Amino acid sequence: MLEISVIGLGLVLMLADLFVPAERRRFIGYAAIAALAVLLVTSLSGNGSCGQFGTAFGGMFVNDALSLFFKQLFIVAAILVLFMAAEFSDKLAEGSVAEYYSLILFALAGMLFAASSNDFTMLFVSIELITITFYVLVSFQRGKLQSLEAGVKYLILGALSSSFMVFGIALIWGTTGELNFTKLAAVAPQFESSRIFLLGVLLVLVGLGFKIAAFPFQIWAPDVYQGAPTPTTAFLAIGSKAAGVVLLLRVLFTAVPGVTAHWANLLIVISGITILYGNLCAIPQRNLKRLLGYSSIAHAGYLLLGVAALSASGQSAVMYYLAGYVFTVMAAFFVITLVMRHLPTEDISGLAGLNQRSPLLAATLTIAMVSLAGIPPLAGFFGKFLLLKAVIETAQVTHNHGYYCLVFTALAGVIISLYYYFGVIRAIYWSKDVSDVSPIEVSAPAKVSLWICIVGIFWVGLFPNALLNFALLAAQSLH
Repeated sequence: MLEISVIGLGLVLMLADLFVPAERRRFIGYAAIAALAVLLVTSLSGNGSCGQFGTAFGGMFVNDALSLFFKQLFIVAAILVLFMAAEFSDKLAEGSVAEYYSLILFALAGMLFAASSNDFTMLFVSIELITITFYVLVSFQRGKLQSLEAGVKYLILGALSSSFMVFGIALIWGTTGELNFTKLAAVAPQFESSRIFLLGVLLVLVGLGFKIAAFPFQIWAPDVYQGAPTPTTAFLAIGSKAAGVVLLLRVLFTAVPGVTAHWANLLIVISGITILYGNLCAIPQRNLKRLLGYSSIAHAGYLLLGVAALSASGQSAVMYYLAGYVFTVMAAFFVITLVMRHLPTEDISGLAGLNQRSPLLAATLTIAMVSLAGIPPLAGFFGKFLLLKAVIETAQVTHNHGYYCLVFTALAGVIISLYYYFGVIRAIYWSKDVSDVSPIEVSAPAKVSLWICIVGIFWVGLFPNALLNFALLAAQSLH
């Protein structure tokens, strides 16, 4: 199993810290990258994640096309984060680098378990493994007040969301007597008129809404993104969000599909408000990581377009969008890691003259911003196109005018986002406040990671067929 392999690798890294000299501990991260690459190749070449499709632990753990899609996505994200962490290692306290790598792998293990969750027990355990690990990762720079503040905020709000989720699970189990998603789907129609049951489902969605930073559970994201170490922020932006998305898909479309069908208007409203909130609040931001925090909220709203569409095409569009989002977000945060590492602040003005200091970093961040904005032919454009297409198709079938309003809201969000995304590009190429033109040295491993991100952004946007077919196959696992 991938999960056992990743946990074992994390433990090995912790032990390696005892024997590897301090000046060579960065290379522990490269060893972890190589091991994860082997696991990724194994999962790509085999049927299932190092095993056959099926269930385990009494149906709590399911291995299907959906779980395989997300597990491969999580491993790719973890590999890129480890590259980033290796470049960031000089900003961490001496002797704690290997611990940081290990915590990334333990968070990855939680994400892998989340992808295969088919039971509320497994859902809660995987969520807590992810969240508790991130409590430590967010506040890992103990000598930095901003990091500690972000960790405390994430801890308090994360604990609150977990309490809502546990209460919701208790109400669902107390009403139906079932925790397994497949079994719950069989009995849920009998309880769709029960307010206690519906309240339980709603409270579970509150907990998952916190994970993906959807309105009105998004208030933690900007502060935590700004205060956390940059590799942690990157892993939160894609890994934690994708884990929340796969669990949301499992709950809504496997466990309680009947309730989901009745809550279409609620999903429409949440998606629309999340898009507008994230994009409007990003406009005045000057801190680059905080700007991307609000951008992440907006992208949660775009992901909810596919959920609100209530169709297989919408669900596959969500997965396709996440695949492109991995490379785009990692590219942006990798550049931030390399450029802002020696600056006192992470203000956008720090990007002034980047095109002269490192054309590769300038081009990478520009491509990432253009993709996030949804400009063709990059990954972000085709992802948004598929999401909007799924919503319009559902509107034509259901004649629900709320879907058309949601489409216009999403398009408005895209237009608004052009302002602040291209503000970053303007700072790179046309800022007049250039005070430092010294070259930025980019290591060979960093160049490899940057080129992986660039190629990934173009590949997802220009050659969508293979990935889209995989996403469609994964979406069928929900039904």
